[in-house]
Amino acid sequence: MDRTYKDIQQITLAVDCIIFGFNDNRLEVLLVHRGFEPEKDRWSLMGGFVGNHEDLDDAANRILKDLSGLEDVYMEQVRTFGKAKRDPYERVVSTTYSALILKEKYNRELIEEYRAKWFPIDELPDLIFDHKEMVESAIRRLQRRVRTFPIVFNLLPEKFTLPQLQKLYEGIFQEEMDKRNFRKKLATMDFLVKLNEKDMSESKKGAFLYRFDEKKYAKSKNFTI
Repeated sequence: MDRTYKDIQQITLAVDCIIFGFNDNRLEVLLVHRGFEPEKDRWSLMGGFVGNHEDLDDAANRILKDLSGLEDVYMEQVRTFGKAKRDPYERVVSTTYSALILKEKYNRELIEEYRAKWFPIDELPDLIFDHKEMVESAIRRLQRRVRTFPIVFNLLPEKFTLPQLQKLYEGIFQEEMDKRNFRKKLATMDFLVKLNEKDMSESKKGAFLYRFDEKKYAKSKNFTI
């Protein structure tokens, strides 16, 4: 007897986005209030269902744009969550993506529309389903990736100070880093360009501003923290 795929299984495919931002020297995640049942009005990641004729990456980019107003941001696939009863309503398999954005570029009107809020990664509220596990998985991947790839600069403005950069790494790893050793590693990176400008907001002496030169990095590929 011939059988079709529909005779064998029916699974709904979803995408959930873990959106990271950096503010007040802390790594944060953007959460929204879920707008429908089950678990309506509880804190949730930004997510949605994949269309029948839509690729996973396209769905992730669409959802990110629809819910945040952002596009052309750094985003990568993390992993897939597929426990049989992860969603009590029906069988849903969700692929997670992490995105690194500048918080000031986020559309404040959308924050109000979706009742969104930024939370430090160590102060997350109770989340629906397995979304906490999703965030933890994304953080672990981020910790691995930032050691050998300069993706952290997606979380910083074009001009930044070395103390800001160190605080960002400390926020990602949730631990203090030795200033001397950190600066020693940075000194080997010629793609960190020192500018003839200072940020005077933190002290009277100020701190020199730097920028990340992507073209120089493309030539050297020398990045290890």
